[in-house]
Amino acid sequence: MPNLLVSITPLLLAPAGRTPPVLAALIAELRLVERAAASLGDPWPADEQQPVVVLLDAALAATAPDLEALSQRAALLGIGAVGTHGPADGVPDGVLCGYLAADASERQARLALRAALRHAGALVAARREAAEASQRTAEIAELTRIGVALSTERDLPTLLTMILEQARRLSSADAGSLYLVERDGGPRPGEGGRETERGAGEAVLRFKLSQNFTLPDLPLSEFTVPLNASSIAGAAAVSHETIVFDDAYALGPGDRFQFNRSVDEKFGYRTKSMVTIPMKTHRDEIVGVLQLINRKRDAAARLATPADVEREVLPFDAHAVSLVSALASQAAVAIENGRLYEDIERLFEGFVMASVTAIESRDPTTSGHSSRVAIYTTGLATAIDRVDSGPYGRLRFSREELRELRYASLLHDFGKVGVREQVLVKQKKLYPSDLAIIRHRFQFLLQRADLQYERERAQYLWEHGRTNYEEALARLERSRGDVRDELQRFLDAIVRANEPTILSEGTFEELAEINARLYVDFDGTEKPLLGDDELRYLMINRGNLDARERREIESHVTHTYRFLDQIPWTRELKGIPLIAWGHHEKLDGTGYPRGVRAEDIPVQTRMMTISDIYDALTATDRPYKRAVTAERALDILHDEAKHGHVDTVLLSAFIEAKVFEATHPGEGRRSSAGRRITPA
Repeated sequence: MPNLLVSITPLLLAPAGRTPPVLAALIAELRLVERAAASLGDPWPADEQQPVVVLLDAALAATAPDLEALSQRAALLGIGAVGTHGPADGVPDGVLCGYLAADASERQARLALRAALRHAGALVAARREAAEASQRTAEIAELTRIGVALSTERDLPTLLTMILEQARRLSSADAGSLYLVERDGGPRPGEGGRETERGAGEAVLRFKLSQNFTLPDLPLSEFTVPLNASSIAGAAAVSHETIVFDDAYALGPGDRFQFNRSVDEKFGYRTKSMVTIPMKTHRDEIVGVLQLINRKRDAAARLATPADVEREVLPFDAHAVSLVSALASQAAVAIENGRLYEDIERLFEGFVMASVTAIESRDPTTSGHSSRVAIYTTGLATAIDRVDSGPYGRLRFSREELRELRYASLLHDFGKVGVREQVLVKQKKLYPSDLAIIRHRFQFLLQRADLQYERERAQYLWEHGRTNYEEALARLERSRGDVRDELQRFLDAIVRANEPTILSEGTFEELAEINARLYVDFDGTEKPLLGDDELRYLMINRGNLDARERREIESHVTHTYRFLDQIPWTRELKGIPLIAWGHHEKLDGTGYPRGVRAEDIPVQTRMMTISDIYDALTATDRPYKRAVTAERALDILHDEAKHGHVDTVLLSAFIEAKVFEATHPGEGRRSSAGRRITPA
């Protein structure tokens, strides 16, 4: 009979008044629990672990709904009348483990009853093994599910919370803590030997997270402990071994470890059973320590009193430790991956910001533009996330998509590194050197007028002496003054025309007049007072760039795309080149560089276009143009929307959500109040 029967007394169900006398004596001898059974349709005892033997005659068999199913639950020992050798009709032989007639000998009865008891024990063992196998299968499936969940979570704080929650759930632990190894450029535990002492480049354990079902609001903060055997967590980390206590309070002064009761005493808690597990990667490297406290019979029980602790708390047995250890291994890999992902994110963030710095160092007048555009664009995306109707009612941006949009916005002008610096930083219509040449030319002509005045005055004195000299001198001074005034008027006109304009304005007849005037240069060559190329630049009627220069500036978009397209982006960031490429496109196809229409412009790019235009109009750090107010900038954007250049729905969200106030709160309140943008 299986050992199971030693601790659980078998139950024997017998038909009332029909048990053979020889069996009755054996039942008493073996001290079996006997129960009279009038029917086999009654509910079975609740304890599935108790072996059951049924003395089955024809009358009792007739009350069983399913003898085949009954034979899987209990050992069926057939009994019958004197002189019979098998069960009566209606009792199949296949469900019985033996048969006894009423006149069977004591030896036959003893052998049959013991065989039935062994069979009943075997059925219990089979049920237990099946239940354990089912539990193991469920546990493996659960560990697999947890592993998948951990492997897909990239946010480290969320990952740590998930690890501790799942570990507590698997083990029915009331509380738990999680420590992470922090390294400062020194050797890592598990690499070239195990760390046992602190020193230069050392590692420490940082207490990162705590959970307590009984006391969910414990006010605990982060702290560090040495990565050595001075603490239970440190000892588990440096030894790479799991440490288990059935009762932490049973540790005495002579034990290897000491338990600090200060937290328990402060908050009225009782730590009893505890397991501390090092989280090791596949390279046997320790990344942290998982500590669980108070394994409970009932996971929903609260340990509010010492009596609750004594009643509910169990030791962490080998099976519980094995389960949590498996989870700890998965957690170690997930944490290492999470940290690696964080490192990569920090590295890429540094690369992006360094790239932005490189862009803006070439053109300091646009400093901060890329960052502001990123703020506006991601702010607009967040606003669109809250819209439940219209063409973007179902549009939602994930954390990864917002990050992709932010990087595309930060890098949208990177192609300016491929534009000549003199064009990039050009502030007026003329380059400074060109204006200096013009000023030098006019200074030369002013000096020539003075020289001509002196020559004519000397010539008059030579020819006429002092006769009528005062009248002649006045006439010469008027003539010189007229020349000087005209030259100054021309120069002032040139300086005025040199200022860039935001919109088309003004006429250039005076410039044409200057161009038509000739002068004789140093070498005696006759030249126009204003050269044709100089005139062409000064007659730019929008901005400060001529067509060639504007094409060169506009080429920065293509340079940006080609540069970004060379980077092996991750799957989450692969849309960056395309998003950045079209920020100067217009929905009606009149933009550049490709002239694509609305259907070929991603919604992220449309958002960036609005942000880029708004910041370019309102930026106060550009000496080549005047900054306009937020109100005027929104009016200009409104006109752009009416003419089909920018997205009306996105512009409405930009205004209604006051996205433009993200960098300068309070701007544009008056102009944006109640405004809705509608297509022309």
